[in-house]
Amino acid sequence: MKANQTVLKEFILVGFSSYPHVRTFLFVLFFGLYLLTLTGNLAILGLTWADRSLHTPMYLFLRALSFSETCYTLTIIPKMLADLLTEKRSISVLGCGLQMCFFLGLGGTNCIILTLMGYDRFLAICHPLRYPLLMTNVVCGQLVVSAWAGGFLISVTETALIFGGSFCTPNLIHHFFCHMRAVVRLSCLDSDLTELVVTMISVSGLTGTFLLIVTTYVFILSTVFRIPSAEGKQKAFSTCASHLTVVIVHFGFAAIVYLKPEGSGGDDTLIAVPYTVITPFLSPLIFSLRNRDVKNAFRKLLAKRSFWNT
Repeated sequence: MKANQTVLKEFILVGFSSYPHVRTFLFVLFFGLYLLTLTGNLAILGLTWADRSLHTPMYLFLRALSFSETCYTLTIIPKMLADLLTEKRSISVLGCGLQMCFFLGLGGTNCIILTLMGYDRFLAICHPLRYPLLMTNVVCGQLVVSAWAGGFLISVTETALIFGGSFCTPNLIHHFFCHMRAVVRLSCLDSDLTELVVTMISVSGLTGTFLLIVTTYVFILSTVFRIPSAEGKQKAFSTCASHLTVVIVHFGFAAIVYLKPEGSGGDDTLIAVPYTVITPFLSPLIFSLRNRDVKNAFRKLLAKRSFWNT
């Protein structure tokens, strides 16, 4: 047990204080990306709700992902932006626990929803005749609720393990948010075991969902390659392209954060930026630009607005 045990009421987020000369630039950059992220996700939410042709399981999952990612960014980025403009970068212990719980819960929910989207594509391509019976809107809604329940079950478990004891001074979190590894190291108890357990839980969830997605795409590819016409193959691939791209980006950046070996060097603050800022920005962009149905819905909306304006 550490000697400097005390009852802490707040933590100090060190964040980007090591880069004082670029904090204004980082604020402008992250604020711009955050606005674009919100705009992209809200646009997808609006389009998939307004256009009845997008009221299908595939786009219900996309709507759920956009909503989850909007909430995900809200837990981290507004606080980070505020801290870039002030010298007082404190957060209460309760606030830190809530931020960590929602960050981990929504991150886990995103992983599960991406897995469900892969399962949806697997059913649509590998079992097209049974697809309307197997994947109804009701089933889709139940799966989304299960994704939220699973994500927050994991996050509540990890947060309880980390905040179950007391914390010691100095109360400096070497990160721009309450990242679990950075917080658990401040525990007054021997934190090595707790850090190992929560890391293993996160890594298991990350690799488990990724392997499930890989498995679905193995079956998808084996089915697509048996399609005789090139046009049929292209159509099948086109329905998966945006999802597969987002999966590579999402799990690629997540692996850098959670699979980085201890003591391997590198600033954890900078390493986490792609996963917390860049990935949520790219996700709606990819789904918008690489999805023909979403682009057509956007064009129809613009045409309808121009018609009413004339």
